[in-house]
Amino acid sequence: MKTNSVLRLVVPTVIALIVLTACAAWAEPVSIPTVSVGIGKASKPGDVATVLQIFFLITILSLAPGLLIMTTSFTRVVVVLSFLRGAIGTQQAPSNQIVIGLALFLTFYVMSPVWQQINTEAFKPYKAGQLTQEQAVDKAALPLRKFMLSQVREKDLALFLSLSKMPRPKNRDEIPTLTIIPAFMISELQTAFQIGFLIYIPFLVVDMVVASVLMSMGMMMLPPVMISLPFKILLFILVDGWALVIGSIVKSFG
Repeated sequence: MKTNSVLRLVVPTVIALIVLTACAAWAEPVSIPTVSVGIGKASKPGDVATVLQIFFLITILSLAPGLLIMTTSFTRVVVVLSFLRGAIGTQQAPSNQIVIGLALFLTFYVMSPVWQQINTEAFKPYKAGQLTQEQAVDKAALPLRKFMLSQVREKDLALFLSLSKMPRPKNRDEIPTLTIIPAFMISELQTAFQIGFLIYIPFLVVDMVVASVLMSMGMMMLPPVMISLPFKILLFILVDGWALVIGSIVKSFG
């Protein structure tokens, strides 16, 4: 029970701190900090406790990129783009770096209203001294929770509420963040697979047509994929596929 209570406190705090840092970078030019590290003897027990707290914070921050990715639109975008590359049949074009880079910038685009709201309601008041650190963290977590709850399916949310064996919450504000995050991830994967299925259909039709033509011509030894690939690329270009796919992904978060 103590571990669960610590996680329920730490995870929302880490997420909010990450977003607050992003808002700070969004609002002001990035300056290069200086870091100095020294080793000395601890003169009192409080020094040892401070060192342990620093090590604990570094350990938690090592999980921060994963928490940031899994609580934003990144999962849906990168999975759909991976499905698109597989449907066309180009194994290394675009490369993994390009797919991940495009997914990151689309994530920044989709999440920018949320981060701007956090910047306005949490970071700026905290910087001005109007909010304490705890109040700023709570304010920063609210828009992110609202975004995840707007995208999560009730079925997935009910699943994790039943698995947690906690009392039924009266409203969405009482749902723990640790319950919302896995439900949101599953919902994102479900939506991404649905979009991926729709993407596969036209390219599958092209593969079937090419395979039928080759069989009718008696070219059964010629791989259909080798012939259908240029036609699938041509089809994707003619219908302005990138605009359609990217537009559909962004609109799916509306």
